Amino acid sequence: MAMHLTADEEALLDSDNPAVRKAMELLVRLGDIYGADEMVEIASAQASGISYKSIGDPGMEFLEGFAEEGAEVRVQTFANPAGMDIDRWEEMGVSPEFAKKQRRILQALREMGVTLSFTCTPYLAGNLPRRNQHIAWAESSAVSFANSVIGARTNREGGPSALAAAITGRTPKYGLHLPENRTATHRIHVDPSLDTQADFAALGSWTGSIVEDEVPYFTGVEDATTDDLKALGAAMAATGAVALYFVEDITTDETPPIDAETLAFESGDLESEYADLTDTEDTDLVVFGCPHSSVEEIERIADRLEGESIQGDMWVCTSRSNKTWSDRQGYTDTIEAAGGTVLSDTCNVVAPIEEMGYESTATDSAKAATYLPGFGNQRVKFDDKLSLLEEVTE
Repeated sequence: MAMHLTADEEALLDSDNPAVRKAMELLVRLGDIYGADEMVEIASAQASGISYKSIGDPGMEFLEGFAEEGAEVRVQTFANPAGMDIDRWEEMGVSPEFAKKQRRILQALREMGVTLSFTCTPYLAGNLPRRNQHIAWAESSAVSFANSVIGARTNREGGPSALAAAITGRTPKYGLHLPENRTATHRIHVDPSLDTQADFAALGSWTGSIVEDEVPYFTGVEDATTDDLKALGAAMAATGAVALYFVEDITTDETPPIDAETLAFESGDLESEYADLTDTEDTDLVVFGCPHSSVEEIERIADRLEGESIQGDMWVCTSRSNKTWSDRQGYTDTIEAAGGTVLSDTCNVVAPIEEMGYESTATDSAKAATYLPGFGNQRVKFDDKLSLLEEVTE
C-alpha cells in the first residue's frame, strides 16, 4: 500500500526545484520499502558521508550536484566529521590533493545551509533534540545517544536519506519512530564493576556482537557518566547495529522486560573483550575522541599530562566548539606542551591515517578498535585512558 502524503508533501514531490523533488522521491521509496504509512516532520538532521576518505569522488560530486540544483536544508542540520582538521590539515600530514577535495565537500555543504560542525557528537555542540522529538540522524553513535540517552526518535539513517530528510524536513515514519519498536529485546545483567570509560566500551563491544540490531536493557550498572554512555552506545553500534538501549535507573525508569532473552556479562567477558580488541602492544599513534571528546574528557587528559612529556604521537579529537572551550581553559596548551595535538573536525577513523605512515594505533574507543583494522589498515591496542597515558609518558 502506498504511503499517504499530505498536500504539502505532494507539493514537495512535484517541486520545481529538482533537488527537493529528488529528495522527496528518495524518501517516498524508502518509506514504501519499509512499509511506512506516512511521513513525520523532523526537528533536526545530521548528515554523514562527509569525509572525502569515506565518499571519494562520487560522493563529492553527488553533494556538489545537489548544491548546484538548489538544495537547501529546512531544519538544523549538523555535519559529521571530515577527513581532516579544516585548519591544521598540513600539520596532520594530509596531502594537498585530499585537502582540496575535502574543501570542495565543505563548500557544497555550506551552499546547502548545513552547519559545518564536523562532529559525531552534535548533542555536545548545539544540536540537542528533546525527548520524543523526531529527528533524522545518520552517524551510528549519535543515533544511539539520541535515542537512548536523550529519548529522541530516529532511525539509523544513511547519508543520502539523512540529507533528503534535511532538505524536505520529513522522514518516513517507521522503525524507531514508532513506540512499539522501542521496547527491549534482551535483558543483560552486568556483574563486574565498570570503573573506566573503556570498560563501558568493552561492554558495548560484547553486547553489539551478540544482540546485533536489537534492543538491550542493562541491569547491574551502578552509575554512568555522559561520556560512559557515549562510549557504550558507540561500541554497540560498531560491533552490531544497536540504535537504542536502556540502562536501568540511568537512562530509563521503565521496568526490566519480562519476556526478553536474559544474558550475563561477567568479569571474564570484560577481560576477554580487552584482549579481543587488541592485536599489538607496539603503537605509532595514541588517539582519544571516537566519538569526539567532551570538555570533561579533555580536562582529564590535560590534568594527567601537566608537566609531562609524551613519547610518540598523540591526538585528542573533538568538535570545533569543544576545542574552543579547551583553548580558553588552557587544556589545549597543556596537552600540546606535552607533545600531543588537539584536533577538531575529524578523527582517526575518517582521516587517511594509513597514508600518513601510521601502522598501529592505541585507543580507549571500542568503536575505533573495531573499525581501524579494516578502514585504516591499522593494528590496534585497546586500553583505558589513564593506562595509555601512563605508557606514553614513561
